[in-house]
Amino acid sequence: MRLTRNGFSIRPNGRLYVAKVGEIPVRWSRELPSDPSSVTIVKDAAGRYFASFVVRTHPTAVLPETTSEIGIDLGLTHFAILSDGRKVSSPKFLRRAERKLRKAQQALSRKAKGSNNRKRAVAKVARLHARVADARRDHHHKLSTTLIRENQAVYVEDLSVKGLARTRLAKSVLDAGWARFTAMLEYKAARYGRTFGKADRWLPSTRTCSVCFVVGGPKPLDVREWTCDGCQTTHDRDVNAARIVLAAGRADKRNACGG
Repeated sequence: MRLTRNGFSIRPNGRLYVAKVGEIPVRWSRELPSDPSSVTIVKDAAGRYFASFVVRTHPTAVLPETTSEIGIDLGLTHFAILSDGRKVSSPKFLRRAERKLRKAQQALSRKAKGSNNRKRAVAKVARLHARVADARRDHHHKLSTTLIRENQAVYVEDLSVKGLARTRLAKSVLDAGWARFTAMLEYKAARYGRTFGKADRWLPSTRTCSVCFVVGGPKPLDVREWTCDGCQTTHDRDVNAARIVLAAGRADKRNACGG
């Protein structure tokens, strides 16, 4: 339901007044920066109501400049591996909730179609899925905000998530939510005056040495460390890939600037 200015108002007590409905209690996620021109009220599959306001905002202050730049290699064992050697563990929200989801879906399958019990079972399954999605989104927001605040430039690999979602790793890939995470990095970088870039998805980041840039042979997934044939440096597979992404991002930035 979408209402214009003459169909709603915000009361001094913090409640939302909707024409022909009355006052509705609201749990505000943040203060509105200006008077809203319209509001959209949405009910999701889990039975939750959300109010989305259209407001006029002022330009966000650009963060102070820093010299730090980071490359990110996204994975499944670790959600993100950074070029400085740090590794962010993968929360695997869907995997952790699978047991509860399985029981709720089994209970749903036993309910008669069209019955009130089935409607309640459908709502329960939807609430469990919403809880997983909310936890994943919260994790993405916190990590992306930290990386944008700490670094002047952030580079990631341009992954084909749709292609990976058609493999045997589909559930783990979709549970990780790489596409949404990179989208958050991109819009937050634009908002706060940071640089964001994507390395070519065909970049052989796993096989390229981050010291001498010699490209080696194929590396099966079970090979977590390897030694470069050129400079004899032993690399952690994922950290090395993140450093190659950083190097590729810097090179693309120089080329874009005519350097």
